[in-house]
Amino acid sequence: MAGDLKFPANFLWGTATSPTQVEGHVVNEWTDYVAADGGHCRVACDHYHRYQEDVDWMALLGVNAYRMGIEWSRLQSAPFAPLNQTELARYVHLLDCLKAANITPMVVLHHFSNPPWITAAGGWLNPAALPAFVDYAAKLSAALKERVYLWNTFNEPNTYASLTYLLGGFPPFLKWRFLSYRKVIKHMAEAHAQASRAIRQNKFARAPEIGIAKNWTSFGAFQAFALWDHLLAEISHHAFNRFVLDEFLGGAQREASTFLGVNYYGRARLNHFQALVPTNNVPAERLKELGIVSDDMFERHPTGFGKLLKKFHQRYGLPIYITEHGAASSDEDFRIRDLSAHLLELHAAINHGVDVRGFFYWSLLDNFEWQFGYTKKFGLLSVDFSDQKLPRKMTRVGEFYRGICQSRETAA
Repeated sequence: MAGDLKFPANFLWGTATSPTQVEGHVVNEWTDYVAADGGHCRVACDHYHRYQEDVDWMALLGVNAYRMGIEWSRLQSAPFAPLNQTELARYVHLLDCLKAANITPMVVLHHFSNPPWITAAGGWLNPAALPAFVDYAAKLSAALKERVYLWNTFNEPNTYASLTYLLGGFPPFLKWRFLSYRKVIKHMAEAHAQASRAIRQNKFARAPEIGIAKNWTSFGAFQAFALWDHLLAEISHHAFNRFVLDEFLGGAQREASTFLGVNYYGRARLNHFQALVPTNNVPAERLKELGIVSDDMFERHPTGFGKLLKKFHQRYGLPIYITEHGAASSDEDFRIRDLSAHLLELHAAINHGVDVRGFFYWSLLDNFEWQFGYTKKFGLLSVDFSDQKLPRKMTRVGEFYRGICQSRETAA
């Protein structure tokens, strides 16, 4: 491949993390959880103490944006409590470090974790979670209005609700509670709308941009004539994609969002009711036999990425941020090829007229990947978790991405 792909001059080239996965020292529903590999999040990458070092790494990468969470459980000890000023000051200092490095923050308010008092009251099944969250959003946005204009209320609400109440992957590890899943999505959608209004009440240095990050997995049948798999794929698409976006962006709810965040990793094709993806325990050898290209998590589907962006542009007309994309693999050549293929699709979509304003690579660091522990290697920086010092090291994927970020363009 030759030539250069030119992206808009003000395009955000970023990376991303979440508090539970990198900070360590959290007190939420994940604190005492032990993952399949024996790992836990109690120290994680110790980003809590080492954020200045990690900002230096971001500067070395050349990113101009960072999507980061602010851990709700650190800031409020009870519903409607004043913000913890010590913890707030730490986040303020992190934001000031980012500003000094010319890195624009996008703040995520909810990324798969809750304060213990929310969990004890029934989590997002309890409508009392809504006013509590809105209060948090209002107080935090007021405190940070001079430093943050990009606000991401919920990260992947469908992933959170499904793994909590349908698939048993997240605490409290419940399964097949379909009504609970629907109720959580509806509560989060309403909380997003109310939080959006609360955030806009502040006088910002720059007009706020507010949206969710929707994880999009395309579902389909592996065999063209397997009607039962087509049916299950359509049911899955409705439950995890259409229903969720209708709740967040349908009708009057559309007014709550000024952008749509898209987390895109790939697709899941069904064969005799089985999703042919590594996360469904399908052996790598079997996937290879079937001609399925995947990382350690999902089937890769770059062409679907470009089509999806055009579809969203046509349907919603909102600016788009790619709030997450990355690949989990120890094969760095594979990860580089995967990134290149997706950026080609992204560039083509922008040329087609899709208003995409930024791309955040998941993730800055190898980290605690929830129920999978530390086995999934997503980082632009590797972390040696066998060493108590948790040393960071630039990966070849990081070097490749640095070339993109520093030139603000990418090799085609």
